[in-house]
Amino acid sequence: MEQKRILITGASGFIGSTAVDKALQLGYETWAGIRASSSRTYLQDERIKFIDLNYGDKEKLKGQLLEFAGKYGRFHHIVHNAGITKARHKADFDRVNHEQVRNFVDALIETDTLPDQFIFMSSLSIMGAGDEANYTPFRHDALPNPNTAYGKSKLKTENYLKGLPDFPYLILRPTGVYGPRDRDYLILMKAVKRGLSVGVGFRKQILTFIHAEDLVKVVFRCIERGIIRKEYFVADGENYTGSEFNAIVQQALQKRHLFRITLPLWLVKPAALLSEAFAGLTGRTSTFNTDKYRIMKQRNWSCDITPLQHDLDFQPTYRLKEGVEATVKWYREKGWL
Repeated sequence: MEQKRILITGASGFIGSTAVDKALQLGYETWAGIRASSSRTYLQDERIKFIDLNYGDKEKLKGQLLEFAGKYGRFHHIVHNAGITKARHKADFDRVNHEQVRNFVDALIETDTLPDQFIFMSSLSIMGAGDEANYTPFRHDALPNPNTAYGKSKLKTENYLKGLPDFPYLILRPTGVYGPRDRDYLILMKAVKRGLSVGVGFRKQILTFIHAEDLVKVVFRCIERGIIRKEYFVADGENYTGSEFNAIVQQALQKRHLFRITLPLWLVKPAALLSEAFAGLTGRTSTFNTDKYRIMKQRNWSCDITPLQHDLDFQPTYRLKEGVEATVKWYREKGWL
Protein backbone atom coordinates (compact mmCIF):
# COMPACT_ATOMS: atom_id res chain seq x y z
CA MET A 1 0.00 0.00 0.00
CA GLU A 2 1.37 3.40 -1.00
CA GLN A 3 2.44 5.62 1.87
CA LYS A 4 0.36 8.80 1.76
CA ARG A 5 2.34 11.99 1.24
CA ILE A 6 1.36 15.06 3.25
CA LEU A 7 2.62 18.63 3.12
CA ILE A 8 2.16 20.79 6.20
CA THR A 9 3.01 24.43 5.59
CA GLY A 10 3.87 26.81 8.40
CA ALA A 11 5.44 23.76 10.02
CA SER A 12 7.85 25.67 12.26
CA GLY A 13 4.98 27.25 14.24
CA PHE A 14 3.25 25.71 17.21
CA ILE A 15 0.18 24.47 15.31
CA GLY A 16 2.15 23.36 12.27
CA SER A 17 4.75 21.46 14.27
CA THR A 18 2.01 19.77 16.29
CA ALA A 19 0.45 18.63 12.99
CA VAL A 20 3.83 17.31 11.83
CA ASP A 21 4.12 15.25 15.03
CA LYS A 22 0.70 13.72 14.42
CA ALA A 23 1.41 13.01 10.74
CA LEU A 24 4.55 11.10 11.69
CA GLN A 25 2.67 9.20 14.39
CA LEU A 26 0.06 8.14 11.82
CA GLY A 27 2.68 6.96 9.34
CA TYR A 28 2.49 9.63 6.64
CA GLU A 29 5.43 10.58 4.44
CA THR A 30 5.67 13.96 6.08
CA TRP A 31 6.92 17.10 4.35
CA ALA A 32 7.37 20.25 6.40
CA GLY A 33 6.93 23.42 4.40
CA ILE A 34 9.15 26.07 5.97
CA ARG A 35 11.42 28.91 4.90
CA ALA A 36 15.15 28.29 4.93
CA SER A 37 15.42 30.85 7.74
CA SER A 38 12.68 29.27 9.89
CA SER A 39 13.41 27.57 13.18
CA ARG A 40 13.56 23.78 13.22
CA THR A 41 13.39 23.55 17.01
CA TYR A 42 10.29 21.34 16.94
CA LEU A 43 11.19 19.56 13.71
CA GLN A 44 14.04 17.35 14.84
CA ASP A 45 12.65 13.94 13.86
CA GLU A 46 14.87 12.45 11.16
CA ARG A 47 11.81 11.19 9.24
CA ILE A 48 10.72 14.75 8.43
CA LYS A 49 11.40 15.93 4.89
CA PHE A 50 11.69 19.66 4.16
CA ILE A 51 10.61 21.87 1.29
CA ASP A 52 10.84 25.66 0.88
CA LEU A 53 8.15 26.78 -1.56
CA ASN A 54 8.19 30.25 -3.11
CA TYR A 55 4.59 31.36 -2.58
CA GLY A 56 5.40 34.91 -3.67
CA ASP A 57 6.25 33.95 -7.28
CA LYS A 58 3.70 31.73 -9.00
CA GLU A 59 5.92 30.80 -11.96
CA LYS A 60 8.79 29.71 -9.70
CA LEU A 61 6.30 27.88 -7.54
CA LYS A 62 4.96 26.00 -10.56
CA GLY A 63 8.49 24.94 -11.41
CA GLN A 64 9.03 23.69 -7.87
CA LEU A 65 5.80 21.69 -7.89
CA LEU A 66 6.60 20.10 -11.26
CA GLU A 67 10.10 19.21 -10.14
CA PHE A 68 8.77 17.72 -6.91
CA ALA A 69 6.08 15.71 -8.73
CA GLY A 70 8.68 14.36 -11.15
CA LYS A 71 10.84 13.09 -8.29
CA TYR A 72 8.32 12.01 -5.68
CA GLY A 73 4.80 12.33 -7.06
CA ARG A 74 2.10 14.74 -5.97
CA PHE A 75 1.11 15.52 -2.39
CA HIS A 76 -1.95 13.50 -1.42
CA HIS A 77 -2.89 15.99 1.29
CA ILE A 78 -1.90 19.60 1.93
CA VAL A 79 -2.53 21.33 5.25
CA HIS A 80 -1.98 25.01 4.54
CA ASN A 81 -1.22 26.47 7.93
CA ALA A 82 1.26 29.11 6.75
CA GLY A 83 0.19 32.69 7.31
CA ILE A 84 0.62 35.70 9.56
CA THR A 85 -1.40 36.89 12.55
CA LYS A 86 0.45 40.17 13.01
CA ALA A 87 2.17 42.47 10.55
CA ARG A 88 3.96 45.81 10.29
CA HIS A 89 1.57 46.95 7.55
CA LYS A 90 -2.07 45.91 7.11
CA ALA A 91 -1.40 45.20 3.41
CA ASP A 92 0.90 42.37 4.50
CA PHE A 93 -2.11 40.38 5.72
CA ASP A 94 -3.62 40.40 2.24
CA ARG A 95 -0.27 39.65 0.59
CA VAL A 96 0.52 36.61 2.76
CA ASN A 97 -2.87 35.29 3.82
CA HIS A 98 -4.57 35.74 0.45
CA GLU A 99 -2.28 36.48 -2.50
CA GLN A 100 0.31 33.85 -1.62
CA VAL A 101 -2.34 31.21 -0.94
CA ARG A 102 -3.97 32.08 -4.26
CA ASN A 103 -0.59 31.67 -5.99
CA PHE A 104 -0.21 28.25 -4.39
CA VAL A 105 -3.69 27.08 -5.33
CA ASP A 106 -3.39 28.38 -8.90
CA ALA A 107 0.01 26.72 -9.27
CA LEU A 108 -1.42 23.37 -8.11
CA ILE A 109 -4.23 23.66 -10.66
CA GLU A 110 -2.03 24.80 -13.54
CA THR A 111 0.55 22.05 -12.98
CA ASP A 112 -2.09 19.35 -12.54
CA THR A 113 -0.65 18.44 -9.13
CA LEU A 114 -3.85 18.79 -7.11
CA PRO A 115 -3.98 16.94 -3.79
CA ASP A 116 -6.96 14.89 -2.67
CA GLN A 117 -7.54 17.54 -0.01
CA PHE A 118 -6.34 21.10 0.49
CA ILE A 119 -7.04 21.99 4.10
CA PHE A 120 -6.97 25.74 4.67
CA MET A 121 -6.48 26.95 8.22
CA SER A 122 -8.76 29.95 8.50
CA SER A 123 -10.05 31.52 11.72
CA LEU A 124 -13.17 32.33 13.70
CA SER A 125 -12.07 35.95 13.18
CA ILE A 126 -13.68 35.88 9.73
CA MET A 127 -17.07 36.22 11.45
CA GLY A 128 -16.43 39.61 13.02
CA ALA A 129 -18.54 40.86 15.94
CA GLY A 130 -21.45 38.58 16.73
CA ASP A 131 -24.54 38.86 18.89
CA GLU A 132 -23.41 40.88 21.90
CA ALA A 133 -26.90 41.31 23.33
CA ASN A 134 -28.06 37.70 23.71
CA TYR A 135 -24.70 35.99 23.08
CA THR A 136 -26.09 33.70 20.39
CA PRO A 137 -23.30 31.45 19.04
CA PHE A 138 -22.04 31.89 15.49
CA ARG A 139 -23.68 29.31 13.24
CA HIS A 140 -22.11 27.73 10.17
CA ASP A 141 -24.67 29.43 7.91
CA ALA A 142 -24.16 32.92 9.38
CA LEU A 143 -22.84 35.62 7.06
CA PRO A 144 -19.19 36.51 7.82
CA ASN A 145 -18.45 40.17 8.49
CA PRO A 146 -14.81 40.47 9.61
CA ASN A 147 -13.70 43.64 11.35
CA THR A 148 -9.93 43.05 11.36
CA ALA A 149 -7.37 43.08 8.56
CA TYR A 150 -6.43 39.52 9.55
CA GLY A 151 -10.03 38.29 9.41
CA LYS A 152 -10.66 40.01 6.08
CA SER A 153 -7.60 38.39 4.51
CA LYS A 154 -8.70 34.92 5.66
CA LEU A 155 -12.25 35.41 4.39
CA LYS A 156 -10.97 36.61 1.03
CA THR A 157 -9.11 33.33 0.63
CA GLU A 158 -12.09 31.28 1.79
CA ASN A 159 -14.25 32.92 -0.88
CA TYR A 160 -11.62 32.31 -3.55
CA LEU A 161 -11.40 28.61 -2.70
CA LYS A 162 -15.18 28.22 -2.71
CA GLY A 163 -15.36 29.84 -6.14
CA LEU A 164 -13.12 27.22 -7.75
CA PRO A 165 -15.19 24.45 -9.37
CA ASP A 166 -14.31 20.99 -8.04
CA PHE A 167 -11.31 22.24 -6.03
CA PRO A 168 -10.92 19.86 -3.03
CA TYR A 169 -10.76 22.49 -0.30
CA LEU A 170 -11.66 22.03 3.34
CA ILE A 171 -11.80 25.09 5.59
CA LEU A 172 -11.21 25.01 9.34
CA ARG A 173 -12.05 28.05 11.48
CA PRO A 174 -10.47 27.52 14.89
CA THR A 175 -11.15 29.79 17.82
CA GLY A 176 -8.41 30.62 20.35
CA VAL A 177 -5.75 27.93 19.95
CA TYR A 178 -3.51 27.21 22.94
CA GLY A 179 -1.13 24.51 24.07
CA PRO A 180 2.57 23.66 24.33
CA ARG A 181 4.85 25.78 22.10
CA ASP A 182 2.33 28.67 21.97
CA ARG A 183 3.69 32.09 22.94
CA ASP A 184 0.53 34.20 22.72
CA TYR A 185 -1.32 32.87 25.77
CA LEU A 186 2.06 32.59 27.49
CA ILE A 187 2.00 36.40 27.85
CA LEU A 188 -1.20 36.22 29.91
CA MET A 189 0.12 33.33 31.99
CA LYS A 190 3.31 35.23 32.80
CA ALA A 191 1.21 38.15 34.01
CA VAL A 192 -0.82 35.85 36.28
CA LYS A 193 2.38 34.30 37.61
CA ARG A 194 3.49 37.81 38.60
CA GLY A 195 0.18 38.23 40.42
CA LEU A 196 -1.59 40.42 37.87
CA SER A 197 -4.91 39.78 36.13
CA VAL A 198 -5.83 42.34 33.46
CA GLY A 199 -9.25 42.54 31.83
CA VAL A 200 -10.57 44.82 29.11
CA GLY A 201 -14.09 46.22 29.04
CA PHE A 202 -16.74 45.96 31.73
CA ARG A 203 -19.40 43.95 29.87
CA LYS A 204 -19.41 40.15 30.00
CA GLN A 205 -17.15 38.52 27.44
CA ILE A 206 -17.68 34.95 26.21
CA LEU A 207 -14.50 33.14 25.13
CA THR A 208 -13.95 29.82 23.38
CA PHE A 209 -10.83 27.70 23.02
CA ILE A 210 -9.31 24.67 21.34
CA HIS A 211 -6.16 22.84 22.37
CA ALA A 212 -3.65 22.49 19.51
CA GLU A 213 -3.70 18.69 19.75
CA ASP A 214 -7.50 18.69 19.41
CA LEU A 215 -7.30 21.00 16.39
CA VAL A 216 -4.82 18.62 14.80
CA LYS A 217 -7.09 15.69 15.67
CA VAL A 218 -9.82 17.42 13.65
CA VAL A 219 -7.41 17.89 10.72
CA PHE A 220 -6.58 14.20 10.48
CA ARG A 221 -10.10 13.01 11.09
CA CYS A 222 -11.16 15.15 8.12
CA ILE A 223 -8.39 13.53 6.09
CA GLU A 224 -9.38 10.02 7.14
CA ARG A 225 -13.01 10.66 6.18
CA GLY A 226 -12.12 12.39 2.91
CA ILE A 227 -14.25 15.45 3.64
CA ILE A 228 -14.00 18.25 1.07
CA ARG A 229 -15.80 21.47 0.12
CA LYS A 230 -17.03 22.19 3.63
CA GLU A 231 -16.08 24.53 6.45
CA TYR A 232 -16.14 23.97 10.21
CA PHE A 233 -15.81 26.07 13.32
CA VAL A 234 -13.35 24.32 15.64
CA ALA A 235 -13.67 24.75 19.40
CA ASP A 236 -13.96 22.46 22.42
CA GLY A 237 -17.72 23.10 22.61
CA GLU A 238 -17.70 25.01 25.90
CA ASN A 239 -18.10 28.73 26.63
CA TYR A 240 -16.10 30.57 29.26
CA THR A 241 -16.29 34.08 30.63
CA GLY A 242 -13.08 36.04 30.84
CA SER A 243 -13.23 35.65 34.62
CA GLU A 244 -13.61 31.88 34.38
CA PHE A 245 -10.62 31.63 32.05
CA ASN A 246 -8.46 33.73 34.37
CA ALA A 247 -9.54 31.60 37.34
CA ILE A 248 -8.50 28.41 35.48
CA VAL A 249 -5.08 29.92 34.72
CA GLN A 250 -4.75 31.14 38.32
CA GLN A 251 -5.54 27.67 39.65
CA ALA A 252 -3.10 25.98 37.25
CA LEU A 253 -0.35 28.35 38.38
CA GLN A 254 -1.33 27.90 42.04
CA LYS A 255 -1.55 31.65 42.63
CA ARG A 256 -3.62 32.34 45.73
CA HIS A 257 -3.95 36.08 45.28
CA LEU A 258 -4.12 38.31 42.22
CA PHE A 259 -4.24 42.05 41.74
CA ARG A 260 -7.15 42.47 39.33
CA ILE A 261 -7.53 45.44 37.04
CA THR A 262 -10.10 46.08 34.32
CA LEU A 263 -9.20 48.65 31.69
CA PRO A 264 -11.95 50.65 29.96
CA LEU A 265 -12.12 50.26 26.19
CA TRP A 266 -11.81 54.03 25.69
CA LEU A 267 -8.35 53.82 27.24
CA VAL A 268 -7.23 50.69 25.39
CA LYS A 269 -8.05 52.01 21.90
CA PRO A 270 -5.60 54.96 21.85
CA ALA A 271 -2.95 52.76 23.47
CA ALA A 272 -3.35 50.26 20.63
CA LEU A 273 -3.08 53.05 18.05
CA LEU A 274 0.12 54.34 19.66
CA SER A 275 1.61 50.84 19.89
CA GLU A 276 0.85 50.20 16.23
CA ALA A 277 2.31 53.56 15.16
CA PHE A 278 5.48 53.00 17.20
CA ALA A 279 5.92 49.53 15.73
CA GLY A 280 5.61 50.98 12.23
CA LEU A 281 8.22 53.64 12.94
CA THR A 282 10.68 51.13 14.39
CA GLY A 283 10.09 48.50 11.69
CA ARG A 284 8.74 45.92 14.12
CA THR A 285 5.53 43.97 14.38
CA SER A 286 3.37 44.57 17.43
CA THR A 287 1.06 42.04 19.05
CA PHE A 288 -0.86 44.94 20.59
CA ASN A 289 -2.39 46.83 17.66
CA THR A 290 -5.78 48.01 16.36
CA ASP A 291 -6.68 44.49 15.22
CA LYS A 292 -5.93 43.24 18.73
CA TYR A 293 -8.07 46.03 20.17
CA ARG A 294 -11.05 44.90 18.08
CA ILE A 295 -10.50 41.32 19.23
CA MET A 296 -10.34 42.43 22.88
CA LYS A 297 -13.41 44.62 22.39
CA GLN A 298 -15.50 41.76 20.98
CA ARG A 299 -17.77 40.31 23.65
CA ASN A 300 -18.98 37.11 22.03
CA TRP A 301 -16.68 34.38 20.64
CA SER A 302 -19.18 31.57 21.01
CA CYS A 303 -19.61 29.25 18.01
CA ASP A 304 -21.80 26.27 17.18
CA ILE A 305 -19.72 23.14 16.56
CA THR A 306 -22.69 20.84 15.95
CA PRO A 307 -21.60 20.13 12.32
CA LEU A 308 -18.14 19.15 13.58
CA GLN A 309 -19.64 16.80 16.15
CA HIS A 310 -22.08 15.33 13.62
CA ASP A 311 -19.67 14.79 10.71
CA LEU A 312 -16.57 13.83 12.69
CA ASP A 313 -17.94 12.48 15.98
CA PHE A 314 -15.66 15.07 17.51
CA GLN A 315 -15.10 15.15 21.25
CA PRO A 316 -12.13 17.11 22.59
CA THR A 317 -9.38 15.34 24.45
CA TYR A 318 -8.76 18.48 26.46
CA ARG A 319 -11.31 20.57 28.28
CA LEU A 320 -9.92 23.97 29.14
CA LYS A 321 -8.96 23.17 32.74
CA GLU A 322 -7.01 20.03 31.81
CA GLY A 323 -5.54 21.69 28.72
CA VAL A 324 -4.28 24.73 30.62
CA GLU A 325 -2.81 22.51 33.35
CA ALA A 326 -0.94 20.44 30.74
CA THR A 327 0.25 23.59 28.96
CA VAL A 328 1.50 25.18 32.19
CA LYS A 329 3.35 21.96 33.02
CA TRP A 330 5.06 22.08 29.61
CA TYR A 331 5.94 25.76 29.99
CA ARG A 332 7.54 25.05 33.36
CA GLU A 333 9.50 22.07 32.06
CA LYS A 334 10.90 24.26 29.27
CA GLY A 335 11.68 27.14 31.62
CA TRP A 336 9.17 29.46 29.97
CA LEU A 337 7.28 30.04 33.22
